[in-house]
Parts: sequence; structure tokens; C-alpha cells
Amino acid sequence: MEININCDLGESSKFHSTENDPLLLTIVNSANIACGYHAGDKETMEKTIQISKKNKVSIGAHPSFNDKENFGRKRLNLSSVEVKKLITEQINIISDIAKSKETKVTHIKPHGALNNMACEDYELAKIISETIKKINKDLIFLVPTGSEMEKVGNKIGLKVAAEIFADRNYEDNGNLVSRSKKNAMITDPRIAENHVIKMVRNQAINCYSGKQIACDIDSICVHGDGISAVNTAKQIKEGLLKSGVTLLALDRMKKFI
Repeated sequence: MEININCDLGESSKFHSTENDPLLLTIVNSANIACGYHAGDKETMEKTIQISKKNKVSIGAHPSFNDKENFGRKRLNLSSVEVKKLITEQINIISDIAKSKETKVTHIKPHGALNNMACEDYELAKIISETIKKINKDLIFLVPTGSEMEKVGNKIGLKVAAEIFADRNYEDNGNLVSRSKKNAMITDPRIAENHVIKMVRNQAINCYSGKQIACDIDSICVHGDGISAVNTAKQIKEGLLKSGVTLLALDRMKKFI
């Protein structure tokens, strides 16, 4: 079985440090790089792309609402024209920098509130998906498994990679437990490893209640922030390899070649 490990990186801001990024880029297979709208800047993007390239980590755009004050986590209601502009600008920003470093962007993963809203809202998911297809139909669309984005992306013929979260708990409806709740995060690396191995083996989401929801799983997201971030990523990688899984960058998986 081929599986990918991805991580949101290059998110330099008052909310997030990038000190773990160099180590994480020796562990993960694909990097979702902030495009400057919720976090990051040109220098951070350049540095993250260079380290990714060195470690043969595939590069992805991580577009968000243009809202650094809230790290892209505040829900905003934008017109379809504004959403298209938002996605297009950020893909172009990171693509131009990647090109200057003699590499390219191979996937896209929405960030924060934009991602959460598009998981639930078919029309928003459709606008994002169609915008991506218009820019580059070969971009891999990395989205939460079971989301509206997964449904629309598959419907219009995008290359869709379905992801689960290694360090987050799930509600019975398949949504992530809200960060406002105490049980939202999984902070113990071994618990996170077991959580991931079980989901990959069963191709099903583990809900906090014990319920399982059948789904497709191509990629596992590990978060770069937090005290246990690097250890959690290492533990998950080692556990997957021991279980016989082949770990690959998204653009090197047979499904997307």
C-alpha cells in the first residue's frame, strides 16, 4: 500500500514558529507551504522550498483567506469571484517562487477556515475545484476524506488525494473535533501512531466514540506546531514503515502518475 505523509509548513507568523520545519522536512513526503495570506512571506517560502527540494519532498500550495490577524481561521463569506482570485493569486505566488528554485508545485491543499467551509459547502468546494482545474488540471487536490471537496474534485476529474489527520480526533459525523474542545488534539505520539495505523489498515476514520466510518485514505497530515510535533511525525512514519506501507511524495504515487 502506498501512503503519503503531509505537513503544513512555512507558516511563519505571530501564531506559529517555523523552528520545527527543517526537521519535519526530513520526515514528511509532501509540504503544504503557506502562500503569504495567512502566514509566511517570500523569504520563508524560498527557504521552505529549498529544504523540500533537498529532501525530495513534493511542494504544495496552501491557500487561505487573506487574514493574517486570525491565521486564516476566521470564517469569511466571499463572492465566487473573490474566491477564484484568492486561489489563483496564491497558486501563482508559490509557483513563481518554486520555478525560480528550479522546481514546481505539484499539489494544493486549502488552509484553515477556507478548508473547513469547503469541506461542508458543495458550492464553495465547486468554485475552488473548478479554479484549480482551470489553472492546472494536473495539480493534485489534497483534501479531507469524505469532504465536499473530495466529492466535487472526483466529479470534475481532478487528481484527488484524500487525507486523514494523525493528531486530531473525529466526531461521529466524520468532522474533526473542534479545537475549542479538550479532546480535539492527540498529543501522545504513540496514541497518534496507533490512531493512524488503525485507520490506514481499515481504510476508515476512527471516531472518538469508537465508531468507524469507511473512507479512502491516501495521505496523513501531521501538524508542525506543538511540543510533540516532530516526535509524533517520527513515530507515525516508523509505525507505517513497520506495518509494510510504502511512503511516497504525492506526485510519485502510482495513483497520480
